[in-house]
Amino acid sequence: MAERIAELTNAWSPHDAHAVDALREAEVAQLRLLYDSSNYVFLADLEHPEHGAGLGVYKPQRGERPLYDFDYGTLHRREVATYELSRLLGWEMVPPTVEREGPEGLGSMQLFIEHNPAEHFFELRGRDDLRDQFVRMAAFDLVANNADRKGGHILLAADGRVWGIDQALCFHEHEKLRTVIWDFAGEGLPQPLQADLQRAHDAMRDCDASSEALRAFLSDAEVEAFVERAAGLLAHPVLPEMYPWRCVPWPMI
Repeated sequence: MAERIAELTNAWSPHDAHAVDALREAEVAQLRLLYDSSNYVFLADLEHPEHGAGLGVYKPQRGERPLYDFDYGTLHRREVATYELSRLLGWEMVPPTVEREGPEGLGSMQLFIEHNPAEHFFELRGRDDLRDQFVRMAAFDLVANNADRKGGHILLAADGRVWGIDQALCFHEHEKLRTVIWDFAGEGLPQPLQADLQRAHDAMRDCDASSEALRAFLSDAEVEAFVERAAGLLAHPVLPEMYPWRCVPWPMI
């Protein structure tokens, strides 16, 4: 399947203004199961009457594997929430993602990003031209409380943009950060990122209209926990050192 994914092309770009509407409204013409996933995940061939054909990654709620620490049935909503957080921050690092009905019921539908599966984080981490994007992703995972940032969850598009996928284990109200991106521990968060985070923090704290789409996918406790994490990073805008408890996912790719 990895070889097949490397050959796929998507007519829709994550930069298209119509991408979200196309994902939400398109007919699902065909589903192909992605066998290496812990939950049921499908590559979806999509057809839209106005925007043509495209590819999406469909994660139905009914295909979620029960976990002891995340409420059952919420994983697909957390995928959508990470997209909404990326939008709120203005960082464009999570592919367009929507909640919608599909052939296997309610789930998330995320735009498929063309990429080479062999170019995961451990192959890309030394590239100076990607450094700023990795710093931004490290900050994103910290405030989103990502419990599963594997190396293979980082994709490099042809235009040089880095995208984060498979973010269903985010926004827990208790500390859960597990990531492979520890290369920048101890480094200060750049001022522009601090400004973006301050804006998102204030919008979530004040229940501003700009944060409504994100808050719709989180519980009150999860919103409060996000505000606290963001405030903590803003008070000490330095990427943390590795924690003394488990702080990396397994497997790491």
